[in-house]
Amino acid sequence: MRGMQKRIRLISLGMLVFLWITEVPLFSQQNVAPLTPREKIVVAYVPIMKFATLYVAAGRGLFSKYGLDVQLQSVKSGTEVIAFMTQGKVDVGGIAIVASTWNAWAKGMDLKIIAPGALEPIKGSPTKLLVRKDLVESGKVKSVADLRGMKVGMAGGPGSGGEYLAAKALERGGLTIRDVEIIPLSNTDMPAALENKSIDAGILGSPYADQAIGRGHAVPLAEDLTPGAMTVTFVASGKFLRERPEAAKRFVLALMEAARLMQGDDYLSPENIRAYLTYVNTTEEIIRKGEPVIYDPNLEIPLEGLLDVERVHRENRRTEYTKPIDLKAVTDTSFVQWARSVLGTK
Repeated sequence: MRGMQKRIRLISLGMLVFLWITEVPLFSQQNVAPLTPREKIVVAYVPIMKFATLYVAAGRGLFSKYGLDVQLQSVKSGTEVIAFMTQGKVDVGGIAIVASTWNAWAKGMDLKIIAPGALEPIKGSPTKLLVRKDLVESGKVKSVADLRGMKVGMAGGPGSGGEYLAAKALERGGLTIRDVEIIPLSNTDMPAALENKSIDAGILGSPYADQAIGRGHAVPLAEDLTPGAMTVTFVASGKFLRERPEAAKRFVLALMEAARLMQGDDYLSPENIRAYLTYVNTTEEIIRKGEPVIYDPNLEIPLEGLLDVERVHRENRRTEYTKPIDLKAVTDTSFVQWARSVLGTK
């Protein structure tokens, strides 16, 4: 009997060593019980592909698997999301961090970054500054510097994530946002605005940049505006995180599991395509032809890019304060860390 017990202990120790060496997680999603009764989470999001982990988690039943009733609400910009969160109507937001967010944090708003959206690729970003093709063909616009005084569309308008990207593009021509006429437009309306010439240029992300280029109405003027940066995030109200931490943990777990279903060729799997098309106004052809952004399977939250976002908004005088925000104070990495303890590190 003692010999058998010794062999069992050795086998158990050997299994633990094997799991450690091969990085197989000691826990798996099967160990996470679904919440009973199901918990409702209201999520507002901007319908762009940078939040595709949200769409896959919803479309492939991952939220449901963990006992979550996630209700998705599409909005035009992050500014709307912050307003809804301030009113207590939304638990989580998929947003670009906009000026109103910085101002809210400076005033003590109880809001935390809990997971990243997609990261910008180092090269080949689907987010671009596009200009009308006829302006290029006529010779009126040859470079970013030629946009001075022209109408530039951006999602959300002043202080938005779209304005930040526009500012980064305009820097390349020695311009600022005050050198152009800002035209606030939703991402979905941008291709039509370029077609009907109500704007001269615009900041477009996936899949809308591909639509405008594919239809022959616009061409890229500046690309790879923020290589490798995280410019969009999932934020949650402090009330939601404090009062329903188990729901928040499972929400982030589902996002991480979704990200792992989107790596490599799996990005274009039939199940994922269906999920994308459910929540983003585009076509399968455009998604297949477009350059994907980076969906980190470990959901690391890199703050370096956000430091630049904060700087640009502050220098553009879109904030109501003058000293930089401490991003670590408004970020909670515990939910991502917990999800990695369940799924392991990729």
